[in-house]
Amino acid sequence: MADREDAALVVQLAQWGATMGLQQAAKVLLSDDFDPDTASLDDDNVVTVCNYYETIGTLTKNGLLSTELVLDWLWVSGAWARVEPAVAKLRAKHGVAALMENFEALAAQQN
Repeated sequence: MADREDAALVVQLAQWGATMGLQQAAKVLLSDDFDPDTASLDDDNVVTVCNYYETIGTLTKNGLLSTELVLDWLWVSGAWARVEPAVAKLRAKHGVAALMENFEALAAQQN
């Protein structure tokens, strides 16, 4: 169950997202012109979304932030669907299946 500490952290994460340009990155990734199949982590917008959600996924995985609250707040599965092809390419390139695994795991929990 979420508590006041979770709420305070969500506000801080929202502020961090604003300062890192998450709103602009999300607009780009959700636009009709964005093609997930040709996206790469060379795109700053993809990197911004990945870094933000990987951080949140890590916090929830380690019990430092309520998963239920995050999944009520953010469309994690939608964000993951837009960047997953780019992450898959990077995983294959470097042979590291663990890249962005906390983002992916959090997205998998969302219905």
